[in-house]
Amino acid sequence: MTRTHPHALLNARLLDPATDLDVRGGLLIRDGLVADFGPHITADTLPDGASFEDCNGFCLSPGLVDAHAYLCEPGKEHRETMATAGLAAAAGGVTTINAFPATEPVIDEAALVELVARRARETCPVNVVVTGALSKGLLGEEMAEFGLLAEAGVVAFSDGQMAVGNINLMRRALSYSTMFGLPVIVHAEEPSLARGGVMTAGRTATFMGLKSIPSCAEAILVERDIRLVAMTGATWHAAHLSTADALNSIRRAKDEQLKVTAGTAPHYHALNDLEVGEYRTFARVSPPLREEEDRMAVVEAIKDGTIDVISSQHLPQSADSKRVPFAQAKPGVIGLETMLPVSLRLYHNGDVGLLDLLRTMTIAPARLLGIDAGRLEKGKPADLCLFDLEKPWQVDGTQLQSKSKNTAFDGHLLQGRVVKTLVGGRTVFER
Repeated sequence: MTRTHPHALLNARLLDPATDLDVRGGLLIRDGLVADFGPHITADTLPDGASFEDCNGFCLSPGLVDAHAYLCEPGKEHRETMATAGLAAAAGGVTTINAFPATEPVIDEAALVELVARRARETCPVNVVVTGALSKGLLGEEMAEFGLLAEAGVVAFSDGQMAVGNINLMRRALSYSTMFGLPVIVHAEEPSLARGGVMTAGRTATFMGLKSIPSCAEAILVERDIRLVAMTGATWHAAHLSTADALNSIRRAKDEQLKVTAGTAPHYHALNDLEVGEYRTFARVSPPLREEEDRMAVVEAIKDGTIDVISSQHLPQSADSKRVPFAQAKPGVIGLETMLPVSLRLYHNGDVGLLDLLRTMTIAPARLLGIDAGRLEKGKPADLCLFDLEKPWQVDGTQLQSKSKNTAFDGHLLQGRVVKTLVGGRTVFER
């Protein structure tokens, strides 16, 4: 290991949701690891030869863990690469990304897990873990080789944006997943109800003349899988819930002590279906943006802990796939760089406390994925996010780091922005 001089980040608001820490102090880094932190770390207490910088009272938290992102490499590098996704992540304070298997070829074999992991180490400035495919080719017909994928190091099994309609396949997948202690992550949308739909059913879809998806499609699949979880004892996570009915099902499952967790993405707590406006394809996502009542239900679920994880649902799309009529546009938005600042709206609006909000993007996703990240701890890698809680700025999609520019928040005014990101004590982004 290359020895480096100790370096300290001083005069910061130290935030660690894993321990409910919220104090003014400093953090000392030695050889890429957190050596010490707390109010006692000041310029007067640093070891000889240590360098330091003043954080100006900004918030210093564990680096964010994004539990759901599509990095597109291999096979779809025209939309995103490990390198460009890493730059976007670093600019958003994300130090660990969970890469989903919708690549070309699909990550349904051990060799592909190893390929992605190696490529990430070589080109990506942040940490990358990999979710393996639940079914071969993401076709929902035949289960992937869970044992070989687990041996190769995947952290979960999922078919990503493809909902598993075959109930027997899902039952077997949940049952087999218990042998490896890994979660199954699902896209909760009953596929026959969702097929061909591009917006949520309601007033806006009717007015715009677009084929819609009933919101109950989400709750139906959630209820189905909850019964299968009760049968198998598996660990199950719904990646991006967006409706009140589905969230109520999650509450009941948690009351029954089932191994069930729920996630959402910033566009589901910050936007509603009116964002589509004049057939705005950058607001086309899957599941679709919901009516205001469901958006508020998502906010309430984050507030009361029903939703455990906020992830970016980062899904780059090329300009050509978005510059088409709304019904023909591919769903998906980029979100690595805007996940934290958009979610800070919940804090600034008084909906959620700062530590509770950060918990959904640090220790909670780390626990879901079973990885050692998302907390401030002595002797652990110095993966850190320094952010200005009050900084106002306007999103300009052309200035974001992702290779694709399909953000749903273009032109939005936000409050709070990442100032500096460190991975293993090394600065990978500084504004």
